[in-house]
Amino acid sequence: MLRPGKPSDIWFKPASSVVVATAPPNLTLLALGRLDLVMYTMAGSFCALYTHNLPYAARARALAGVVAGMLASVGIAMVAASLTTSAAVLVAVGALLAAAQKTLCDATRIGPPGHLIFTFISSATLFAPQSIGQVPGHLALTLGAGAVAWLVGMAPALVRPHGPERRATARALRAAAAYAEASGPGRERARPAAAAAVHAAWQSLLATGARTAARRALERLVIRAEDALAAPSSADPAQLRSWATGLRGTGAVPRPGGVRTDEDDELLGVDVELAAEAARPSLWRRLGPGSPLLPIALRTAVGCALAGYASLALGVGRPYWALVTAASLYQANVTLTWNRGVQRVVGNLVGVLAFAAIVPLAHLNHAALIFCCLALAFGAEALIGRNYWLGSVCVTPMALLVTEFARFQEPGELILDRVVDTVVGALLGIVAAMLVTNRRAADHIELAIDATDRARTRAEQALASPAPTPAALRPARRGLTAALVDLRTAHDAAAGEWWQRALPDQRVMIAEQAGHRTLAATVRGMEQDAHVTDQGAHVRA
Repeated sequence: MLRPGKPSDIWFKPASSVVVATAPPNLTLLALGRLDLVMYTMAGSFCALYTHNLPYAARARALAGVVAGMLASVGIAMVAASLTTSAAVLVAVGALLAAAQKTLCDATRIGPPGHLIFTFISSATLFAPQSIGQVPGHLALTLGAGAVAWLVGMAPALVRPHGPERRATARALRAAAAYAEASGPGRERARPAAAAAVHAAWQSLLATGARTAARRALERLVIRAEDALAAPSSADPAQLRSWATGLRGTGAVPRPGGVRTDEDDELLGVDVELAAEAARPSLWRRLGPGSPLLPIALRTAVGCALAGYASLALGVGRPYWALVTAASLYQANVTLTWNRGVQRVVGNLVGVLAFAAIVPLAHLNHAALIFCCLALAFGAEALIGRNYWLGSVCVTPMALLVTEFARFQEPGELILDRVVDTVVGALLGIVAAMLVTNRRAADHIELAIDATDRARTRAEQALASPAPTPAALRPARRGLTAALVDLRTAHDAAAGEWWQRALPDQRVMIAEQAGHRTLAATVRGMEQDAHVTDQGAHVRA
């Protein structure tokens, strides 16, 4: 649970973005002598942490949605704080907000840091003194800082317009190379990761935007990764890695050999893109009855409420810390939630020690306080990808320092409150995860098996046609790959749950093996089609 892993290949992007987005509003408020308003600008600035994996056309919309979601969260919290001073009511509002934020972030697949930033900001705002007349001005500060965050997130498009797609393609090539060169049980373990990387690359390429020459070249590379996934024995891992290396920087996209005619350009993009758009489930469908997100939402609401009320009963002055701790735990299943709980407690306990060491510097003046918060924000993003607890070592002192923008406080009191709220929030959050069972997790595996079987049948029908063409086989392959990724995700999520019926492990294994055999057959079908096409071209010549 505590072993550090490899950092994300773009860890420096959210780390530097949040610093660049946070510094101007904070320094402006420092010059105006109104650091008590930092909470509201920070709500908008922290939006810069999101959407760094998305292509820029999709990022523009998604990041605007993040800013809108932050405005809604902060607005609800401020209105609630202005209408009541009852801590019990505010905890209930915070728990419901946390559940809604968790559900929407998971349903929209917005990516890290997920709902946690929304919950942290809105919960703190709930317990900040507020009057209804101040709400419009404070929301304007959040919106202004959010606009700065949007500009920071979009700025790299001016230098490297296809950067996210190039990175996603490189990940797919490297994952396919690792799968191709593995053997025995190692290959079986590498297959889900390779399939997920190829699927993510297609999602990135087909998300939005015009089909430029660079996009078409990237599509061809992802097809090579897809071919290696389906027929690993025929792949060249060294060549795959060479193409991945060639995607660094802003140079020309490597062009693989074997491209037959310009007609392939159309089948690689437009038809597949339309098929992917049609198959994408709507947000309402992902949130509707029977959604696997609903038990997690209920866990979040119950756990946050229990943690907040327990903190109030203990007399802690900041019950939202316990609420945020509980909200941070909830993952796809109970096992992952327990792991996150251990990581959270360890990280927070080490973090309060870091706060004790940093606070003398931060108390020198307000400029030093701002500098410390910026440095900790960068450190949190730099470390959290290696392991959650390492990021918490920086997040914890930063959260403690944020409370001091209005006035410097006694460090010992802050440390005690934080330790108590961490333990209470983690303990009751895990208790809620155990109490709110997800008995339908096995049902979602059954649905995923059925979807995989249907996708495999479509691919086999395309193969069985008298003259199968890439135009027919590629969309069928892509749908089967996506179904296999979803099946593995559903099985892994259910395997970490408790108090449920036995999982259909045998059926999952059979469905996966049959699906990958069909993928390999589609590769052979396309290779035969290519051979026939080349022979025809030779005869005509």
